[in-house]
Amino acid sequence: MASDRPRDVLDERAQTLLRLLVDKYIREGQPVGSRTLSRESGLDLSPATIRNIVSDLEELGFVKSPHTSAGRVPTIKGYRFFVDTLIKLTPPQDEELKRFTESLSEAGGDPQALALSVSNLLSAVTSLAGIVTVPRRAQTALRQIEFLPLSGHRVLAILVVNEREVQNKILNVSRDFGADELKRASNYLNERFAGRTLPEVRELLLSELKRTRASMNALMIEAIEMAQKVFPEHEPRPEFVVAGETNLMGLDQLAEVETLKSLFEAFGRQRDILHLLDQSMKADGVQIFIGHESGYELLDSYSIVTAPYATEDDTMGVLGVIGPTRMAYERVIPIVDITAKLLGRALKSSA
Repeated sequence: MASDRPRDVLDERAQTLLRLLVDKYIREGQPVGSRTLSRESGLDLSPATIRNIVSDLEELGFVKSPHTSAGRVPTIKGYRFFVDTLIKLTPPQDEELKRFTESLSEAGGDPQALALSVSNLLSAVTSLAGIVTVPRRAQTALRQIEFLPLSGHRVLAILVVNEREVQNKILNVSRDFGADELKRASNYLNERFAGRTLPEVRELLLSELKRTRASMNALMIEAIEMAQKVFPEHEPRPEFVVAGETNLMGLDQLAEVETLKSLFEAFGRQRDILHLLDQSMKADGVQIFIGHESGYELLDSYSIVTAPYATEDDTMGVLGVIGPTRMAYERVIPIVDITAKLLGRALKSSA
């Protein structure tokens, strides 16, 4: 959670008033006036002093005054300082943790089912939109590859990875191959690449073809070219599932129909949201994007709280919550954090 960290320009009194203002605005959604701050802050300060401090907060960019009210509301900078410095997190209670664990166990080990279950869970407990990338495959190692001849210049490739997972793919090739030819091709590839991870196999196929093409016989060249079709150059991009999008429609701050329509379209396209989630894949722990910090104008009215989930050292995906900038960060942050940890454990135990 990056911040310009202007702690040195806010003394303890200013921090106390800013915390109270942000807390109250998040709970009630109404601009907070100096009189309310004076009454509820517990500080032994005159109303005039409180007004001066609030004016300083506004001048420094932590709060602003809407046109229709003399009260103040937090700015993105104010939310950021609150989240980085002032927040008091409230972790889920035991009953909620039990609910999380039971929900994950009911989904079983199916990655798609787990992602859907977790997105629904996040939506239900936060009343916001829950978003979860479908767990990507753990690092897969090639055990064996076999080719079988089909008619019409086609070959069936049978790929065995991680001991027991079998994948089949029909390849269109330049000519008809005999069973003996394909067996020799399979033996050649298994001898060189069995035990390697699939990304390694892709790289080695290309380098071997470049390095030794001149000295290879035609069948070995064809074997590598067939294998390249089995191991595509790029990993498929992850997908995500969203639950509770309609929760956003009931929030006054996000009542702008066109804004919601654009967001729902982005959920459908996935590309832009995935780019943002990719940033969280590389992060350590909870990440919070408030308003324009996401880098997408579409999300200027929203905050996104995300966390990567992993099995041991292998990051499998990202989960999080999307809601208004006026969200209950003190509750949402721990929920996202613990859910990511629980999902990682569930995936590890089902592996």
